[in-house]
Amino acid sequence: MTVSASLDESPLSVSPGDEAGLPVRVLNSGTIVEEVRFEVVGPCAAWTTVEPETLSLYPGSTGTAVLRLRPPRDSGVTPGTVPLGLRVTHTSDDGKPQMPERTVTVEPYAEVTAELLPRGSQGRLRGRHRIAVDNRGNTPSTLDLTAQQSTDRVRPVFEPATLRIPPGQAQFATLKVKPAKRVWRGAAVTHPFQAVVSTAPAAAGEAAAAGSTDPPPAGAEPVVLDGVYEQQAIIPQWLPRALIAAVLIGALLTGLWFTVLRPTVQSAARDAVPDAVQEAVEEIDASRDGGLTQGQDGGPDAGAGGAGGGGGDPAGQGAGGADGGADGAGGGGGSPAAGEPGGPGLPTSARVEVRDGPGGGATTRSAYEVPSGMTFQLTDIVVQNPQGDAGDLTISSQGAPLLTLALENFRDTDYHFVTPIAVPAGEEITITLNCREVGRPVASSAPSECSEALFLSGTLTAPPEG
Repeated sequence: MTVSASLDESPLSVSPGDEAGLPVRVLNSGTIVEEVRFEVVGPCAAWTTVEPETLSLYPGSTGTAVLRLRPPRDSGVTPGTVPLGLRVTHTSDDGKPQMPERTVTVEPYAEVTAELLPRGSQGRLRGRHRIAVDNRGNTPSTLDLTAQQSTDRVRPVFEPATLRIPPGQAQFATLKVKPAKRVWRGAAVTHPFQAVVSTAPAAAGEAAAAGSTDPPPAGAEPVVLDGVYEQQAIIPQWLPRALIAAVLIGALLTGLWFTVLRPTVQSAARDAVPDAVQEAVEEIDASRDGGLTQGQDGGPDAGAGGAGGGGGDPAGQGAGGADGGADGAGGGGGSPAAGEPGGPGLPTSARVEVRDGPGGGATTRSAYEVPSGMTFQLTDIVVQNPQGDAGDLTISSQGAPLLTLALENFRDTDYHFVTPIAVPAGEEITITLNCREVGRPVASSAPSECSEALFLSGTLTAPPEG
């Protein structure tokens, strides 16, 4: 082999962002002029160059080139021992280029940046901030968060107070600024403060305890973050003025009532009373005149009947008088009882519960069947969905639905009809439940079926006799 190359074996370390030079010595022991070319191989190739890239050597001469190592200041450059190889080829190369090798030490470095978000906060009881910390170094960093207070009237609290951040990553911490004293009223008070992000003293000891042989990085420069907390008064400045305005408005409305509205209402009431009394007197007089007219019309008829029946017999006349009295009593009797023909309706109600499982067919139950010879006047419907089920509920009568409800829209609902729904004798009011999803009551175990309840209310009446 006519060309030989060797790298300097002295210890070499380089810090990211800096530059280091490594000489390579080349000897041409042949008899012809050789052109030597260099190529860096291995992990260092991305940031290492050779100056010059080629050498021309006469027979028996020696040349020197320099490897320039420039690792970037980037968290992706791993610290520690890194292999370095140099491929050396020349014009008379027999296909076996030389490959001198050695190692280079990449030093660790620490770099930390931080930002306070937001820089200013305000509140009555505390201010809230976030601290974004970015480790731009190539080794993990353990950082302490502390505060340098320019005033002793606030207490900064960090959560967490220590961050361990891998290289090239960022983490967040919460900063709560609490005032030492409360401000009940008055102008807002401004409290400046400083948050400090610094390397924890225990970081080097942890690296030694872990058995790391790499030299520990120098601690990153502390980062000081300036912030401001504006403490607002607990009682807003506008509140007393608002209370005074409310009292004045209340006093004004009270005076308006006693001076204008109340006398007007009392005057209208006094004017209305005589009219109401006059109407009541007229109604009483009309009712009395009608009763007297009926008595006068019945007297001659009763007398004629007595005369005709008695035939001059005092006994017969007495009997006729008794019968007339009985007839008069019968004619002047009370109105029919509740539920009887021509009488008022008989109040009636019914309640029914229906259950149905999800996924199956609908379940139908009878809520009320109208008795024979009666008519049910339906006036009120109350539906309950206590579990919060989901599905359909249909209330039907005479083969047609009265109401179709979606269960998920209510827990309790009621309907009242000014014009009653008439259900004839022998007909039924039914409830049909189609369960899709079983609800779950609050603070209770989950049921297996949907469960609903229906309450009906109305009156039973008999049709008038023909």
